[in-house]
Amino acid sequence: MSQPDLQCIGIDVAKATLDVAATDEIIPFTVSNDTAGFEVITNKISGLNISLILMEATGGLEAQVAARLQSEGFDVVIINPRQARDFARAMGHLAKTDRLDAALLAQLARVIDNHPDRNRYIRLMPDAARKALTALVVRRRQLNQMLVAERNRLYPSHPDSCDSISRVMPALEAELALVTRMMNRQVRQHFREQARLLTSVKGVAEITAATLLAELPELGTLTRREISTLVGVAPVNRDSGKMRGRRTIFGGRAGVRCTLYMAVITAIQFNPAIRAFYVRLVEAGKAKKVALVACMRKLLTILNAMVKSGAHWEDDFMPSPTI
Repeated sequence: MSQPDLQCIGIDVAKATLDVAATDEIIPFTVSNDTAGFEVITNKISGLNISLILMEATGGLEAQVAARLQSEGFDVVIINPRQARDFARAMGHLAKTDRLDAALLAQLARVIDNHPDRNRYIRLMPDAARKALTALVVRRRQLNQMLVAERNRLYPSHPDSCDSISRVMPALEAELALVTRMMNRQVRQHFREQARLLTSVKGVAEITAATLLAELPELGTLTRREISTLVGVAPVNRDSGKMRGRRTIFGGRAGVRCTLYMAVITAIQFNPAIRAFYVRLVEAGKAKKVALVACMRKLLTILNAMVKSGAHWEDDFMPSPTI
């Protein structure tokens, strides 16, 4: 938790520039979004008591400066831009410039720094091996989406268009197969033991394991409630006064959530624990979609407990309620 003499910094990230503002002392300044700019930032703040640095996720443009600042020992938080916009509206700020955004991020950093669960906002930047795996996982997802789109276009298209689609599809299939092989090789070279642990669960295949390793590095480091909220499979209350709204899931990491959904579809058929849980919920009157989401949360909880304890899957494996 921050002390009065500690400062919080907000950095507004753009493709070419970084706007930096602080809660005290530092005069706002702008630098280039490159190695030279990172050097200027570290030189200006290295002698100060910096408690937290906050920036928005900006399509990966924030990754290098965040990694550099973390390597210098600073605590860095990257938030969803929607959170920053909501905070600005709540504070009554309607104007928007890069410098104003940096100042607002510094104010929001102060709020997060004083939050009781401050540390859960801090996400360590991935190392080189995980960055490479993440790039391959994302590229495979992109190729798969393009291939599905071309398949959907094929049959309703004009015959002249079908010839073009028929030429593109084999190229996409070949590239998808190549990227998948590269991804699996990266897992075997750098994450063999973790992947072997995850794939010991019936329903979790190589693709699921690779996605979790790349896009959910916090797996095994958080409690079951924290990991469920992070992924976006924890139900959110919608209550007001006497009204009791419908519980929904919201936010989180969409790529991980979609992968868990596909894994649960398989697990319901072949994993005794997940299948029994699903059948019990459906027989109790739960909608099938609700039961599927509950199974996703249960599978994620099991995987989180396994990684935390280092235990491989057994059909009677059940995570401790405290994990």
